[in-house]
Amino acid sequence: MAPERSSTSTSPSRADDDPRVAAWEERMEWPLVGVAVVFLVAYAVPIAAPAMPAVAAQACQAVVWVTWAVFAVDYLGRLALTRRRWFFVRYNLLDLAIVLLPMLRPLRLLMLVRSVNDLNRAGARRLRGHVVQYAAAGTSVLILAGALAITDAERGAEGSSVENLGDGFWWALVTMTTVGYGDMYPVTVMGRFVAVGLMLGGVALLGVVTATLASWLVERVEESAEGEHQATRGQVDALHDELRQLRAELRDLRADG
Repeated sequence: MAPERSSTSTSPSRADDDPRVAAWEERMEWPLVGVAVVFLVAYAVPIAAPAMPAVAAQACQAVVWVTWAVFAVDYLGRLALTRRRWFFVRYNLLDLAIVLLPMLRPLRLLMLVRSVNDLNRAGARRLRGHVVQYAAAGTSVLILAGALAITDAERGAEGSSVENLGDGFWWALVTMTTVGYGDMYPVTVMGRFVAVGLMLGGVALLGVVTATLASWLVERVEESAEGEHQATRGQVDALHDELRQLRAELRDLRADG
């Protein structure tokens, strides 16, 4: 069963609040997460093993095309269901680019962004309230995506220091943590776009984790304060009861006297 979506979601595809689009997204959420995982595997294998047999490389290429087709069907299905099509197109430009642009090698990064976004959004809902787990999952996905993308963009380029996936992971870790040793850096235009995306993604992830931690701390403080208020109200009520009893006893004593 798919997880319930929050009514305050700010996802671009939910910007028109069309119930038919919302129902489609709820049905397609986990299938698309599965497609995103399959795409990441098909995208990663040729990068990790560039000397793989041609048949295996062609199979991975076929899987990439199939996942592209699934993303295209998802976009067209939502577009057909929505009542405000231009509004929908405006707030889903990334999905539109994935559907319209030819599947050139550098443009596969657009599908990589879409896949990471699907995985990250689902993970955020499942790990809400678990800051450490969410931070670990989000960081791992970003580092994996950055390592794959930079290796794909930079390997074989003139003057590039990224020659294999291990170099890509090292560069992604250094960039993600903003250390910046300078031993590896992108020399291609696409590689620099990847670097900018990873840096922005790292900052955004840090912001999400910080906000989640702050929200959790505020909730704990409010719960503690509420507990103290309830205890104080209970003590006050008990004192009122004792005072009423004392007054009643005094009245009885006066009546007897």
